[in-house]
Amino acid sequence: MGKTEAETKTIDSLGYASRFEDLQSLKLELANFSKKIETIGYIDQKLLSYFKENDSLYLAQFSLKKRFSQVRIYNKELVPRSIFKMIDTKVENDHFTVPIEELELTLQLINAEIANEGSPFLTLTLEQINKNDDFTLSARLTASNTSARTIDNIIVKGYEKFPESYLKHFLKLKTGQDFNLKKIKLKSASLNNLMFANVIRDPEVLFTQDSTLLYMYIEKNKSNTFDGFLGFGTNENTNKIEFDGYLRLNLTNNLNYGESLKLLYKSDEIEQKTFDLSLQMPFLFGSPLGATVKLNIFKRDSTFVTVEQSARINYQFDPKNSVSLGVKAINSTDLLDLNTSIINDYRSNSYFANYQYTQQRQKDPLFPIDALFDFTAGTGSRIFDQNRDAQNHFALETYKIFDFNATNSFFSRLTSEYFTSNTFLENELFRFGGINSIRGFEENSLLANLYAVLNTEYRYRLNSTLYVHSVVDAAYFENQLIDQKGKLFGFGFGFGLLTKAGLFKFNYSSGKTENQSFSLTNSKIHLSLTALF
Repeated sequence: MGKTEAETKTIDSLGYASRFEDLQSLKLELANFSKKIETIGYIDQKLLSYFKENDSLYLAQFSLKKRFSQVRIYNKELVPRSIFKMIDTKVENDHFTVPIEELELTLQLINAEIANEGSPFLTLTLEQINKNDDFTLSARLTASNTSARTIDNIIVKGYEKFPESYLKHFLKLKTGQDFNLKKIKLKSASLNNLMFANVIRDPEVLFTQDSTLLYMYIEKNKSNTFDGFLGFGTNENTNKIEFDGYLRLNLTNNLNYGESLKLLYKSDEIEQKTFDLSLQMPFLFGSPLGATVKLNIFKRDSTFVTVEQSARINYQFDPKNSVSLGVKAINSTDLLDLNTSIINDYRSNSYFANYQYTQQRQKDPLFPIDALFDFTAGTGSRIFDQNRDAQNHFALETYKIFDFNATNSFFSRLTSEYFTSNTFLENELFRFGGINSIRGFEENSLLANLYAVLNTEYRYRLNSTLYVHSVVDAAYFENQLIDQKGKLFGFGFGFGLLTKAGLFKFNYSSGKTENQSFSLTNSKIHLSLTALF
């Protein structure tokens, strides 16, 4: 009970235990209740007495006195400005104000955030506490003198051969850096954007008297892939079944350097062959710069062969964003030596810039990449028959997976290329169509100097290893060489199945032009298997 009737009502409204097994439990409850009413503002409260009224009843009397509602805390310069945004406080020029019932929690939060920013052993205390007439307290915030910590050593556990350059340039973690545990945890989560590694558990830190040791727990993932597909469909002219397919091999981080080697060989049903080889080397000589070199050879039956070589320097701003600058050289040979205005020997040189944004989906083998934005712009010139034409080239690939819930999602992808020139040759035009472009058409059967392809899929995940999807594609293209424009459409369905051998995909699609009626004879079936090893 309280000293007055009003105090008794306040005490009863706060609640307390009324039954005890022994006298010691009673004394503990009195101490806890005294602390409870003190934290809500009755800092002058006092236990006046407790006495035994009969064999089973004890009475305790408190004096609550005046209740203080808030605390003005001076020396706010001790608290980083960013922390004030995390707590509900009123910030003035020389102090900040905290409701007294939130004081303990607020000080704990401030202490934890300051510790995260490099002072893990800092202790905050309130001194010079004064009582004011307006039901407020004033106090000065002080801290124990501890110097800020810096990272003295980074130790990787689980994947001891993890490339050091990725710690320094990909995660932006290095020795001598100010210790900030919160930022370190955010940076370490970025490792899940890598195909060849991921975080096992949160980083941990070991403090000694004169050093700070950071432990990173990382495991190496299988990141090599072998991919291929077999396609077959009915030839519109001969009504015979024809086959096409490709083999794609990606070798990633086999030397524990983060390097990537990609090899593609493709044979199309219209006697086209493609050989593509690229090597990506990140963080050369421990620098933030990487390099990528590519070789592409394309041969169409006995008509022409085109060899494309390129090299670029890459810079990665953070785990999701990168830019690159490069040069590209193309040589194309007319195998029939006709040297017409349609197909002719030519060579070209150009410079280009690229920006790429990638967002991985963590631990999802069916849909590993959530979003991509890749844009390239280049300029240069092409020479044939002693004529030089200035040319500009633009390329865009972007896609996103929109998740409605755990089982339903929508995939949308836009791919587009465009180049300008005074004149055009058939053997320099873009080739598109097929499983990786607009589905329902033969591989690389469509030619254009401008095209845009929109691929969409509604996906339904039956379980963690199987999904089915629709196929709805649309495309627009222009071929200024023959003054042709057109719209194309592809419709179908498919499914993906995660097996022990890899991800197996089946696609059935049929293509049509805007003036053509839908026909099953134009359908294509594509089978592919991506093995991870």
